Amino acid sequence: MNAKNLSERLKTVASFVEKNTILADIGSDHAYLPCYLVHTGIITQGIAGEVVKGPFESAQKQVRSEGLEKQIDVRFGNGLEVIQPTDKVQTITIAGMGGPLIASILEAGKEKLKTVENLILQPNVHAKAIRDWAQKENWKIVNETILEEHDKIYEIIVLQKGQMQLTEQELLVGPFLTKEKSAIFHKKWSNELSEWLRIMDQLSKTSESPEVQQKKEELERKIALVKESL
Repeated sequence: MNAKNLSERLKTVASFVEKNTILADIGSDHAYLPCYLVHTGIITQGIAGEVVKGPFESAQKQVRSEGLEKQIDVRFGNGLEVIQPTDKVQTITIAGMGGPLIASILEAGKEKLKTVENLILQPNVHAKAIRDWAQKENWKIVNETILEEHDKIYEIIVLQKGQMQLTEQELLVGPFLTKEKSAIFHKKWSNELSEWLRIMDQLSKTSESPEVQQKKEELERKIALVKESL
């Protein structure tokens, strides 16, 4: 993978970026995504944010090697700290992290979201944490997709400002994804069901306690919700 030939995962994230938006890519790693978006003419200006020194230096090197220093500003900082009001960022992408971490980044940087119109988020796991945060903070899901690459399944969630009220099932599996019921969606949740049933079997063999009972009830609820959605 490089800035001109993205992985399918990042190419799908890129497909949701609107033309000529001002972009901030948080946790940009090698800055492949913003470089690709400039090369393809989708954006003219972008910020690549990194909190880890190694990836930050890799992003700087990549942007220099692509000759894009004037278009992409690589910044070192934690989450949305790299964004300033004068940047007038309209779109934020965060890809390749766990859902709870992405949600915590958005929560910590809520004040930086005033000019932002689109959040394009690709959690590696636990996408529900993002849907929970979005519903609480008045962001609505306008698109979702699910894809498989190298035996890993990824969800991508696109948010815009607005209220939404999701059911418990929609929070878990996604309002768009549960309607589409793609083959990859079926594969993901069938695998999750198998794992939860395995855990339930193990719990049935352990000594009963309030904690075990609570865990069983949580799993039973999730199993029921997923079975309804398949």
